[in-house]
Amino acid sequence: MTTPRRRLPVMADVAKEAGVSHQTVSRVLNDHPNVRADTRARVEAAITRLGYRRNLVARALVTKRSRTLGVVSFDTTLYGPASTIYGIEQAARTAGYFVSIVSLKSIDADNVRDAIDYLAEQGVDGVVVVAPQRSAGLALESLPSGLPAVAVEGTHRADVSVVCIDQIEGARLATRHLLDQGHETVWHVSGPHDWLETEGRLEGWRAALEEAGRPVPEPLAGDWSPRAGYEAGKSLAAMDGVTAVFAANDQMALGVLRALSEKGVRVPQQISVVGFDDIPESEFFSPPLTTVRQDFDVVGRHCIEVLLRQIDLGYAAYERLVVRPSFVVRSSTAPVR
Repeated sequence: MTTPRRRLPVMADVAKEAGVSHQTVSRVLNDHPNVRADTRARVEAAITRLGYRRNLVARALVTKRSRTLGVVSFDTTLYGPASTIYGIEQAARTAGYFVSIVSLKSIDADNVRDAIDYLAEQGVDGVVVVAPQRSAGLALESLPSGLPAVAVEGTHRADVSVVCIDQIEGARLATRHLLDQGHETVWHVSGPHDWLETEGRLEGWRAALEEAGRPVPEPLAGDWSPRAGYEAGKSLAAMDGVTAVFAANDQMALGVLRALSEKGVRVPQQISVVGFDDIPESEFFSPPLTTVRQDFDVVGRHCIEVLLRQIDLGYAAYERLVVRPSFVVRSSTAPVR
C-alpha cells in the first residue's frame, strides 16, 4: 500500500500555527521592520516547526525580483575563471541570491550574446560576465537594455561596470623582484593571444624592464598549460645568460621547473622562476614557487556589491574597481650568482 505524500505547508498554515494573520507572516518573510520582536519570533518558530519553504516563484511575481543572478564564464577548468566564479557565488549567497551559471566551451561575441539572452529570458535580476578575452568584451556591446551587468576583467563600453585585478601591477611586482635580486634581465613566458591578462602581464613586465634600463628579451608564447611552460623551459635551458624567468601563470611555471630540472639546471641557484596566480599547489612545487597572488574572493565580493547597487538603485552607473594583487616570496627565487 502506497503511503500518501504529505502536503507541503503553505503560508496560511504558518499563520494558523503562529496565531497571526497571513499579512504578518508575509511581513516577517520579507523582513519588514514593522513587526514586533515577539511576533517575529513566534512566526519564525512556526516556520521551523512546519518546515515551511517560501514559494520563490510567487514571491518573484509580487516583488518583480527573482533573487537570481546570472554568470557567464569560459573554461571553468582554468584556475582563474573557476576561482572567480566561486568567489561570485559565495558573495551572492551571502547577499541572499541564487546564481545561475552558463559555462561556454569557446568565447566569441555570438556565444556570449546567446548566453546573456538565455539568462535574461530566465528572469535573472542581473548578470556577471567573466570576460577575460577581448572577443567576450565585444559581446557586451549588445547587452539587453536595462539589464544590470558587471564584467570581470574588462570591456571598453562606458556604461558597463568592471571589476578587475591589476594585471600590470602584478607583472611589475614579479619583474622588479627579480631585478632587485641582481638579475640583468627577466625572460617571460606569456599567456595566449587575445587574453586581457596576457596583455596586462606583458605590459607590466616590459614596463618594469624599460624603466630599469634593462634589455627586453623576446617573450616565449604559451597557452596557460604546464605543457607550454615545459616547452618554453627547454628552450630557456638551452640559451646562454638566462638567469630569471617570469611565467604568466603558475601552471606554466610548473612546466618550466620540470624542464629546467630535466636539463640539470638548478632553481634558484642558476635560474630564478616566478609565476602568477598563487594556486593552492604552488607552495608544494619543487622548489616552492614565488608568485603573484590574486584575491578572487575580493573580486567576487566587489562584483556582487556593484551589481546589487545597480539592481537596488535602479541605474547602471559605470564603476571600475581594481583589486591590487600581492606578492608571495618562496624558494624559487634567489640573488643572482
